[in-house]
Amino acid sequence: MCYLYAMDIIALKQSDILGKGEQYHFSRTVLSRDRPKALHDQDYYEVFWLHNGRARLVTETSQMKLTEGDLVFLAPGFPHALQGVGDESHIVNIILKRKRIRELTDRFPELAPYFPAPGSLPVQIHRDMRHLSRLSTAAKTLEAAPRNALYLEAFLLPLVAELLSEARDENAAMPAWLSDALIRAEDPSVFREGASGLVAQCGKAHAHVARTMQMHLHQTPSDYINTLRMEFAARQLKGTPDSLSEIADEIGIHNMSHFHRLFRTRFGMTPRQYRVKHQKGVVQPV
Repeated sequence: MCYLYAMDIIALKQSDILGKGEQYHFSRTVLSRDRPKALHDQDYYEVFWLHNGRARLVTETSQMKLTEGDLVFLAPGFPHALQGVGDESHIVNIILKRKRIRELTDRFPELAPYFPAPGSLPVQIHRDMRHLSRLSTAAKTLEAAPRNALYLEAFLLPLVAELLSEARDENAAMPAWLSDALIRAEDPSVFREGASGLVAQCGKAHAHVARTMQMHLHQTPSDYINTLRMEFAARQLKGTPDSLSEIADEIGIHNMSHFHRLFRTRFGMTPRQYRVKHQKGVVQPV
């Protein structure tokens, strides 16, 4: 089922959901299987996970499939809707004050990858049954607690520390030839050559590189390189007056339709919309 058409967007505000002094809102919901009639945008951060069943997170341009155990971090400014798939799609949802998250990421910069800037794509992480059981136990404590910063931090910090520890263990086991190649791949002269540029830096057969990256990063060489390309393109859109075709050429993509499709997948908007939203004005040399 595809939702690539214009949908109404409803704005939700934390001031309408959180009571006076509350730092978070906790809820459990069985998702409807009906097609969403509208998307909703929000001015708060959100963390939710699929406790059981299947679901999809719907946007204006795509949909993210969710299965039992999927944990999702959502930033403000990302219009979406949730739809159940099959019976008893049960999610646990926590709404977080934007100011509280800013304060937390200032104190603990390690949290930033899980609470990215407004408008960023969702962060999706799968938890197995052992991790999901531990998450459910922590959630019960949070649900019964006063809605203050102490109990929120007591829930969030161990969760993110666990995720960071897992990521660190995975990276530690990564072969040196791959980690070195990934650093070199951040150079535009490498990533503009696409996946073949990354594979060349590895000095290994393409199939071996692909298997190793899937094992350690859960990404293909093309996915990894396209992420680097789109992040570079976003920086150029914000910080330079270069045309879209010039930026696409700079990252090695000569098909503008392909460039637009990759950019929308990564940022949820077209390159032009991204520039209008983020560019504050480039100072031209006199």
